Amino acid sequence: MSSIESLMSLDGAAAAFEFSDTGELTDHRVSEGSNLSADALDLLAHMFVANIAIATMQARGWEKATGQGGFYPVQGFTLIGLEWSAVGNGHRGVVLRNDAADFEAAYAVLDSYASHD
Repeated sequence: MSSIESLMSLDGAAAAFEFSDTGELTDHRVSEGSNLSADALDLLAHMFVANIAIATMQARGWEKATGQGGFYPVQGFTLIGLEWSAVGNGHRGVVLRNDAADFEAAYAVLDSYASHD
């Protein structure tokens, strides 16, 4: 099963997508009835890349400055919205309806593919 199919099989999945290192959308699927578009997913992909880069910089800086560990590497990013949330890790992301979102399940699927990136 492809990563897109695996992510779309999650409860409440409204969309699943893959993206490049620079955030360019490379593949996606949107569930029937969702108002998400390829343009919105492309924006989310760019946001994931940017936020993970910033979080990585902060985590590494914090570890160096304090001597404390466990902040790096960053394992993903979640954007929580009012009706839906987006979860990303590696080169993939999924948009979940909040009324059915299981973030741990989403990260489990994303983690299983992130190790192949």
